[in-house]
Amino acid sequence: MKKIKVDRLTKVFGPHPEQALRMLDGGASNADIRKTGHAVGIADVSFSVEEGELLVIMGLSGSGKSTLLRCLNRLNTSTRGSIFIDGEDITRSDREQLLNLRRRKISMVFQHFALFPHRSVADNAAYGLEVQGVEPAERRARAIEALELVGLKGWENAKPGQLSGGMQQRVGLARALAVKSDILLMDEAFSALDPLIRRDMQQELASLQRRMKKTIVFITHDLDEALQIGDRIVLMKDGRVVQIGTPEEILNHPADAYVERFVENVDMSRVLTARSVMGRAREVAFPQDGPRTVLHKMTEGNDTSMLVVERDHTLVGMITLDALDQAMREGQQSIAARVQHDAPTLDPDTPLAEIINQMAAWPYRLPVVDAERKLLGVVTRPRVINALAQSRSAPAAQMLAPTPEARA
Repeated sequence: MKKIKVDRLTKVFGPHPEQALRMLDGGASNADIRKTGHAVGIADVSFSVEEGELLVIMGLSGSGKSTLLRCLNRLNTSTRGSIFIDGEDITRSDREQLLNLRRRKISMVFQHFALFPHRSVADNAAYGLEVQGVEPAERRARAIEALELVGLKGWENAKPGQLSGGMQQRVGLARALAVKSDILLMDEAFSALDPLIRRDMQQELASLQRRMKKTIVFITHDLDEALQIGDRIVLMKDGRVVQIGTPEEILNHPADAYVERFVENVDMSRVLTARSVMGRAREVAFPQDGPRTVLHKMTEGNDTSMLVVERDHTLVGMITLDALDQAMREGQQSIAARVQHDAPTLDPDTPLAEIINQMAAWPYRLPVVDAERKLLGVVTRPRVINALAQSRSAPAAQMLAPTPEARA
């Protein structure tokens, strides 16, 4: 379901925007339009945001990303185009409808914390509820609940001046969460923080998003941040959308030279995931299989280990050639007693940097499973090395030498 839909949105700053629109439609450049005393904030922007999605809008300074964000809650009035929230075009909303939208459906988290220094942390977190007219007891309870969500339990009565920068930004996030709005707009929310605190906040946001499934539009100029947290990325330049896609789509298939320059120095081992490099498990064993049956499968595949699954492809574990040999010498009729159940597994979204660390300690292929432990595929050293080599991450690729146990 599309929570937000932006359709051919344009914002022109200046006294006579109609003149600038005519010039835009005629193919004039932003520089030519500036000569008339107008500035193009965004031009002909279209995209949508699914419910529960974290969409990152990024670009260099002056790309139009913050202008676009402020159009989404009508802090900026667009010059042309439509913005649909839950199917309703808010560009046609009157003042009362807009106030209700900002109080109940859309919350905003700013780069600068905008906390009231004389109010307690709890009162700051409850400010949006106070504006809504919520009773004091309820708004304090909801504020404390939101503070606990962002890791500030026990700080309710402190003043903002007693908190670090990262903690103050958590208060700003708690204020947005306390309102329980459907949509969060975050404008460079972490860019004023120190790098280590910034990384902590990115992880905190990702954790919150997994639990709460808010619809989030996040503005940043930092590609690493966009890759870290975004489900999809909208990349902008000069007020226009250059490319929209998942992090991997943008990294692997940049739309033009501008995007290529953006991504050329990215460490792909921190971006690519198990999902992108896994292959099909060509042969698997079942717990009830006899050891000689499994040995035949291993011989056909020239393998020294094999994954063991139930008939519905639920992963049971793995069995090695040595374990098979032991089962045959003992005259066992099935491999069930020799299955290794504690073999490591991967989530489809596990980044390659973590997979490389696991491979350093585990000589066999790594199974990729879903939340129900259904086998989705396998990750092997050759596939990881190939992915890293294609993405020019040679140092990471050199860490993984192919072994017979991990052949594709």
